[in-house]
Order: sequence, then structure tokens, then C-alpha cells
Amino acid sequence: MTDRASIARGVEALVASWGTIDILVNNAGISGITTLSDADESLWHQIIATNLTGMYLVSKAVAARMKDHAHGRVINLSSVLGRFGVPGYAAYCASKHGVIGLTRSLALELAPRGITVNALCPGWVETAMAEQGIANGARAMGISEAEFRKQAEAAVPLKRFIEPAEVGALAVYVASDEAAGMTGQALNLCGGATMD
Repeated sequence: MTDRASIARGVEALVASWGTIDILVNNAGISGITTLSDADESLWHQIIATNLTGMYLVSKAVAARMKDHAHGRVINLSSVLGRFGVPGYAAYCASKHGVIGLTRSLALELAPRGITVNALCPGWVETAMAEQGIANGARAMGISEAEFRKQAEAAVPLKRFIEPAEVGALAVYVASDEAAGMTGQALNLCGGATMD
């Protein structure tokens, strides 16, 4: 995600196999705790480079290969942490806020070509990244992972984490003909954790 040459090779391989790219889902991302007291800023740079700069580079490479007015879709994975902040997750929150801004800008840039660009903003999703977040949060708070998860679920109005298949189903809808009139949007899928 952070190497232009690698991205170019990947896009060329896809085009060689499939002839064209119609739908891009920018789903690669990393997280971790980054605070102002961190002496080492390498994780900050890695998160921003992967989650935001990498998304820009992949979008740039793929958009150049998308046909105009031929059902082009770019779907960017942001997060509810692109809607609000969480202490200790400065880089992740900044990158996911940036994804929403990037989505809106690219939506306007690509609209004349008939390519839509939208973002998905999931809350806690049952993934390995969520497990890592639970472990980090529990450690930072000095509580068990089970207690941290219980508190995280309690903070969500629907009182549960999102299933990966729910995020996939929303991505399929955004990629469909039914969503052809939607661009520049950031869609929350978070059990009501944020309502903006």
C-alpha cells in the first residue's frame, strides 16, 4: 500500500487478467496506539502512509484504468473513528477522517467520468483488528479484554459488534446499479454509535 511500484505492478497484473477494473474497494488498513507522549513516531507515519496515502496511490493507479461512464465505483473503508476521536488513536482517527475528505474530493474529481466514490464507516467489526483494539484498550485501561468488550458493546445503541458480512453487503450495494446516483457519501454502519 505504500510502494508506488508495487501498486503499479498489482494494477497492471489485474488489467492483464481482467482487461479492465470497474470496482475498487480500498480496504487495507492498520491501527495502533499513538499518543503525544510517544518518543517514536514511526507507527504514526506507518498508519498514515497505509490508511491514507496508500489509499490515494491505489485510487490514482486504478482510476487511470477505469473506463468513463462504465459503472466505475471506488469504495473506501473509513471508520466511525473518522467521525469522532478516541484518546490514544490519533493516527488512526486522523487517517480515517482523512479518508472521508479524500472520498469527497475524489467524488467531485471523478464525477465527470461517471465514477462514484463513497466511504463506509463501520464501528466495531468482528475482525482481527478489533481483537487487537480490544487487547490494546484493555491493557491501557487495566481491565480484562472481556470487560473492555462488554463496555464497548454497551456504548453501542444496538449493543453488539458488526459482522464482516454486513460490511460486505453494504459494499455490494454501493457497487450496484441501485447506488448509481450516490457519490461523495460516508455511510455509517455502526449500530448507532454515531448518527451524523
